[in-house]
Amino acid sequence: MNMQLILNYLSDLSVHNDRAWYHAHKAEYQAANAQFEELVQDLILQIGEFDSSILGHAPKDLTFKLVRDTRFSHDKSPYNPAFRAHISSMGKLPVPVGYYLMIKPGGQSFLGGGLFADMFKEATQMVRDYISEHGSEWEAIITAPAFQKHFTVGGTTLKKVPAGYAQDHPQAEYLKYKSWYLEYPIQDKELADGTVFLAKAVDTFRLMKPFNDYLNKALAEFKMPTR
Repeated sequence: MNMQLILNYLSDLSVHNDRAWYHAHKAEYQAANAQFEELVQDLILQIGEFDSSILGHAPKDLTFKLVRDTRFSHDKSPYNPAFRAHISSMGKLPVPVGYYLMIKPGGQSFLGGGLFADMFKEATQMVRDYISEHGSEWEAIITAPAFQKHFTVGGTTLKKVPAGYAQDHPQAEYLKYKSWYLEYPIQDKELADGTVFLAKAVDTFRLMKPFNDYLNKALAEFKMPTR
């Protein structure tokens, strides 16, 4: 699999981030998007070998649009020059958590896992409660040598442990978090050979699975708010 179509298109879009250019180069978008959906399909099948819960989704249902919501942003460029997908048991919804992929030239690509959304207060509380009650299991996951070699837990955090939790809890640092996620950076040169990249992505996502499983146990009763 050659991913050059994806990289070339996104690089060009980042330089010409306007509607006129975008509409004039719809054919290039369609070719690059088809290549990205092929990659997502391969990921679904190979992740499915160790996590069958994600099988059964079509790639187009797991990918995000390039169009940006600029209403509340200082940056008014209309497009995000990145191809993104979230592969989980319930599709691209942020919960349940799954396997996140962003391809963005300029060293901004990454493989992700965990809970990226911190606007769902109920989800945040569910994870805090679960860490509070199952701290040793959390500790075992994040201190495993393979985990520590590849990942650091990211997320937005409070300055203090929130009320209702022991200030001296062994996982006190993680009780301050509002989201808990992993980002594994991917350099542009790693995307040159799609077959090599696919193998690396699958191996990396396999290492994320215990972290995702833990969060999904915490979030088992979570219901996405209705709009």
